[in-house]
Amino acid sequence: MKTPRYLMDYSNVQFEKVYSDFLIIGTGIAGLTAAIHASKWSKNVRIVTKEKLEDSNTEHAQGGIAAVFDKEDSTELHLEDTMVAGAGLCNREAVKVLVGEGPARVQELIEMGTNFDRDLDKIALTREGAHSRRRILHAGGDATGEEVRRALTRVAVNENIPVHENTFILDLIVHKGRCFGALAYCHHYKKFIAYLAPCTILASGGCGQLYQTTSNPDVATGDGMAFAYRAGAELMDMEFIQFHPTTLYIAGLPGFLISEAVRGEGAVLRNAQGERFMPEYHPLAELAPRDVVARAIFDQMKKDNMPHVWLDITQKDAEFVKRRFPTIYSTCLKNGIDMAHDWVPVTPAAHYMMGGIRTDLYSATKVPGLYACGEVACNGVHGANRLASNSLLDGLVFGYRVFEKVIPEFKEFKEDLSKIPLFIPEAKCQNRRSLDRRYRKKLQQLMSEKVGIIRDEKNLSSALLQLQEFSKYLEFEFTSMEEWETQNMILIAQAVVKSALIRNESRGAHFRSDYPEALEVYKGRHFIFSQDDHRGDSVELES
Repeated sequence: MKTPRYLMDYSNVQFEKVYSDFLIIGTGIAGLTAAIHASKWSKNVRIVTKEKLEDSNTEHAQGGIAAVFDKEDSTELHLEDTMVAGAGLCNREAVKVLVGEGPARVQELIEMGTNFDRDLDKIALTREGAHSRRRILHAGGDATGEEVRRALTRVAVNENIPVHENTFILDLIVHKGRCFGALAYCHHYKKFIAYLAPCTILASGGCGQLYQTTSNPDVATGDGMAFAYRAGAELMDMEFIQFHPTTLYIAGLPGFLISEAVRGEGAVLRNAQGERFMPEYHPLAELAPRDVVARAIFDQMKKDNMPHVWLDITQKDAEFVKRRFPTIYSTCLKNGIDMAHDWVPVTPAAHYMMGGIRTDLYSATKVPGLYACGEVACNGVHGANRLASNSLLDGLVFGYRVFEKVIPEFKEFKEDLSKIPLFIPEAKCQNRRSLDRRYRKKLQQLMSEKVGIIRDEKNLSSALLQLQEFSKYLEFEFTSMEEWETQNMILIAQAVVKSALIRNESRGAHFRSDYPEALEVYKGRHFIFSQDDHRGDSVELES
């Protein structure tokens, strides 16, 4: 079935038109960085976000941001660590950009007022899994994302950049192959808005809500990937979803991230018998790459028939634990766990999408006028497994770098936006009263059980059949944000499963029990999906 171009039949919809030079979709580190730099070129920059300004994965980032700030470290080492974690799938040129430009971008964050933790007169650095040096800058102990978001928001406010909250992007406006903005619904004022702009920068985040257990906020439903795909953009590396090894396990409650920095500071993992098990799985033990740790925990949970393992940092001084991890400590304490004295029950959870909208090294997509940066985008920088704390750096570097390509295009733009048609009429969608909430829960259960940490052809094929049954709902017309989100989730879930079926090997976060080894034939190969060819073409990037 070919995916319908639009979520709705817009022929009878009255749109309020809003004009901008730059339209930014998303308020995480990538979106705010892009907006701030856009404001240096234009006073007509606009940010749109689905819920509140602070609702993004950036706000929830605990561990920190990786960058070379120590004389004992080097960008070459950071590059090599990233490449190793990426398991033979990183685009080396993208990684060179990330680690080479990262320190300058982080320095700009500091100049914008970001208060990173300090050790006397210098920035405090910690180490996380698969890093060969201490290079993780952190803030508030374990509240780095919140501090970064605070600093960037303050600058955005000072630049008088308007933020349109509670506004759901439905579809992109594309005319003669070029993006001219987006169609949206503001659920606060209950009105439809057409945001028209010559440059649209998409920074809408990931899709962790595809799974029952995730570290992501409720807004992470993959909407940006879905509406960009419907508009003609390509999706790449969709099989690579990183499961964070340690989220707090409290039966019946959403997962809460327990930062990798806890293990970086010496915490160990224990099974139901109280035995440390990670040295059996990898020479780096608890500091092994995330995919290794997540699979090891999953294996121990199966052996012990337990829903969690234990994280033990009780060997550290209580004052150190409270000072270094105040947010995690207080959250655990609210749930009756004093992590300075008690072992913490933890379980893996869907955390980060390495794949996304395919872009070049300047964040440009296949669709002229449309750019993407941050977790929603994919240029191969993370490969098959993201190195810890490279995500904030990714949003920062490529949220800035986009303007090396956007500005020349913006200067040459001559179109009259008022004459751009908002959509191309298509056959009316089938009417339906509502999409039951149970379908989202069924989708999440399906993805968790059959497209999770351990995969195989039988389960993936079964998942695809069920998703094809769900896909009939892509043809129906709905009227609520939750229903639109569910349609987007169905579309993105299909891309994940199809990619996972094509890659008959195990690499990074994608582990196939029926193909447990990494194969040379797949090294450097990235699978691409588009509306033009939804079967999954492959492309090779330098690795």
